[in-house]
Amino acid sequence: MVKIDNIELPDFPLLLAPMEDVSDPPFRALCKEQGADVVYTEFVSSEGLIRNAAKSVMKLDIYEKERPVGIQIFGANLESMLRTIDIVEQSNPDIIDINFGCPVKKVVSKGAGAGILKDVCLMEKLTAEMVKRTKLPITVKTRLGWDHNSIRIVEVAERLQDVGCKAIAIHGRTRAQMYKGQADWRPIAEVKNNPRMHIPVFGNGDVDSPERAMEMRDTYGLDGAMIGRASIGNPWFFKQVKHFFKTGEHLAPVALEERVNAARRHLQMAIDWKGETLGVFETRRHYTNYFKGIPHFKAYRTKMVTSDRPEDVFATFDEVLDKFADHQFIS
Repeated sequence: MVKIDNIELPDFPLLLAPMEDVSDPPFRALCKEQGADVVYTEFVSSEGLIRNAAKSVMKLDIYEKERPVGIQIFGANLESMLRTIDIVEQSNPDIIDINFGCPVKKVVSKGAGAGILKDVCLMEKLTAEMVKRTKLPITVKTRLGWDHNSIRIVEVAERLQDVGCKAIAIHGRTRAQMYKGQADWRPIAEVKNNPRMHIPVFGNGDVDSPERAMEMRDTYGLDGAMIGRASIGNPWFFKQVKHFFKTGEHLAPVALEERVNAARRHLQMAIDWKGETLGVFETRRHYTNYFKGIPHFKAYRTKMVTSDRPEDVFATFDEVLDKFADHQFIS
């Protein structure tokens, strides 16, 4: 069993990573149904939240069926981050996660996200003060370091633990790498193998197959895997990994009807939650993977990602179900 503070999780839990415009309530619901053990919200700007910006406030919507759920926040100003804690607590999440890893320029340029990796003392201070502010468990998501020459993740993780952080998820790249190259899990294993560490250490980055998840567990000895890009348009990934762990075999490929039904539900839930315009727009990024492996599919995908009216997208789903009814997916 793995525990984040008093939250009991199964052995080697699978966590849905916080992803901007991806990890919203509709997608979290689908991933939860397919075996995600913990889900995180999209990251929420502390400055946006204290200014009551509509998009930031909306990200605080969480639902009972997705627990345990963490709300992730980012910022570099202590006062703003503490005020954010007070606001976030009203949504009653199970976990508050601090983003010390986002590599996007507009976040980093403000000293937030991975930008804070340049100032480990501030990273430690922010974490310590936020731990003092709330009774909810504070966790952290971060990267190996700012660049290859500044990797101090073993020391950083220990310092964050010592001020009260209850779990840490580490992406196996530096900020300088962005999402290029291969994730290096060896420094994450060094954190886990540090005899002073006693909080869960989760790995993130390039967990894109059941075999890779097993490697993270058995070769690198980590406590769990945080799944990001592999889950986009593929909420079944969590179930596939767990089945592989249990049996050593791959699940049969997801049938077309189930894929269409999931895409249809996803779009409808997105429309219900954020309205037609955003619902249609922000669900588009999932369609490539929902229908991956279907030959001569480009014309249908183009219609899905260029249609602005939901009824046109739903009609395209029906066309796909009819046109490719006999297609057999290969694992």
